[in-house]
Amino acid sequence: MQITVSVNGESYVRDVEPRLLLTHFLRDELRLTGTHWGCDTSNCGACVVRLDGVPVKSCTVLAVMADGAEVSTVEGLAHGRSDAELDPVQEGFMVCHGLQCGFCTPGMMMTSRALLDRDPAPTAETIREAISGQICRCTGYENIVRSVQWAAAKESERKRDTTGDTESSEAMA
Repeated sequence: MQITVSVNGESYVRDVEPRLLLTHFLRDELRLTGTHWGCDTSNCGACVVRLDGVPVKSCTVLAVMADGAEVSTVEGLAHGRSDAELDPVQEGFMVCHGLQCGFCTPGMMMTSRALLDRDPAPTAETIREAISGQICRCTGYENIVRSVQWAAAKESERKRDTTGDTESSEAMA
C-alpha cells in the first residue's frame, strides 16, 4: 500500500505492508533511528513520536495510519534552528542530567515538547502526569522533571527577550 507521510517537514512516499508499525517504518524505511523500539507492547514509551502534534507510541500505530499526516521525531526537534542550536527540551535534558543510558530519552523529549507546546509553564505534577506513560529505569524521574522545567524557563526567557517584555523580566527578578 502506498503512503505519503511528512516526517520532520520532509515528505516521503513509500510502499508499505499494511501491518508495518510506524516505529519500524521510521527506523527501517527512513533510517531515523532516534525513535527507539523498546517493549513492543506500548508499556515503555521509548517509541513516542508526534503524529499531527499529538504524542503517540509508534509501536501501536500502523504506518498506513500516518498516511497524509505530519510525524515529528526526536531528529526533528531542532528543525528550523541553526545547526548549533538545540531545542530547549534537548538542552534541558543535557543541562539538568535528564538522561543516563539514553534509551527512554527520545520518547521523553517528544512528550515533553508536546507538553510545553500546550502548557508553557507546567507544574512538576503536570510534567509527571505527561510522562506517566513512559518508563525510565535509570533516573528516578526527578532530573527529567527538572529538565522540562528548565526548558519551560528557557522558552519563557527567550520569549521575553524577543518581545522586549521588561515588566515580566522585572517581576521575575
